[in-house]
Amino acid sequence: MTNLARQFHLSIDDYLAAEEGADIRHEYIDGELYAMTGTSDRHGLIVGNLYAFLRPLLRGTPCQLFANDMKVRLRIADQDIFYYPDLLLSCDPDDRETYYRSNPCLLVEVLSDSTARIDRREKFFAYQTMPSLQEYLLIEQNSRAIEIHRRARGWALECITEGGVRLECLDVEVSLETLYEDVNLTLFSDF
Repeated sequence: MTNLARQFHLSIDDYLAAEEGADIRHEYIDGELYAMTGTSDRHGLIVGNLYAFLRPLLRGTPCQLFANDMKVRLRIADQDIFYYPDLLLSCDPDDRETYYRSNPCLLVEVLSDSTARIDRREKFFAYQTMPSLQEYLLIEQNSRAIEIHRRARGWALECITEGGVRLECLDVEVSLETLYEDVNLTLFSDF
C-alpha cells in the first residue's frame, strides 16, 4: 500500500515550473507537495512591518530581502526540500537563483495555530543544517511574543515580550512596537 501511495514523485524542475504560475503555493519535500494555507491580516501586517523596517537598511549592501514568495532550498540526507519562509534575508552575492535561495542568514516565520508546530520543530531542525543561517525568528501573531534562535548561541531559545529584538546578522534592533504596528491583539487579550 505504501508503494502505491508514493508512485507520484515530482522532479525539482517540474515543481519550480508549476510554482511559477500557481494560484496556490506548495512546499516540496523529496518529491511530494504540501499546499500552503492562507494567512490572516495580523500575519500580513507583521511580515509587512518587518519588511518595511529592514528594506531601507539594505540599500547599498549585497543583501536581498524577500517576503512570503521566495523559497528556501535545503538538501538534507539526500532529500531536496523547498520551504516558503515568511521572510528570507540572503547576503551572499552568489546566492541568486531565480526562484529560491540556498544561503540565507535570517529566516522568519509568523506563527499560526495551523503552522506553529511545524515551524518550531520540523523547519527549525531543517534550517539548522544551513551553514549560512545565523538566526531563526518566530513571531506570535496573537500576542506580543518573539522567539529567536541564534547559531552563535547554540540555537538556544530566547523569548522576547517587551522592548525589541536584536538581529545580529544585520546589527540592528527592531522594536516590538514596530513589529506589531496596526496589529489588533485585543481580540486575544482574554485568553
